[in-house]
Amino acid sequence: MNQSLPSEDELKKRLSAEEYHVLREKGTEVPFSGEYVHTDADGTFRCKVCSNAIFSSDAKFDSGTGWPSFDKAIAGSIKLETETSGEMHRTEVTCAHCGSHLGHVFDDGPTETGKRYCINSVCLDLEEK
Repeated sequence: MNQSLPSEDELKKRLSAEEYHVLREKGTEVPFSGEYVHTDADGTFRCKVCSNAIFSSDAKFDSGTGWPSFDKAIAGSIKLETETSGEMHRTEVTCAHCGSHLGHVFDDGPTETGKRYCINSVCLDLEEK
């Protein structure tokens, strides 16, 4: 992907207040409010900021948590960073291309990967097949 990234001012104009808060300020959408929580369409989930391909629909599953969940990301599409605040330790998932916050990953997934990427719908665009 060889596109230049939009400035923060451009993103503030292009994204909704909620999208900007989640993607750029590490917020979280309200559970069960996102458009991709229950979708089962085939395609590729892309970062809303830079269109980087992040997840295949083949990796999506219903975790019952209120956010879209995936058991694996497309190779090289994400970066992981340990978050610690007080007693809570978790792993943040960001877009490897633009650094936008996507959600978190947990080691309690039901498939052979053992992973549950818990991702905010507002961070994604679905490119259907």
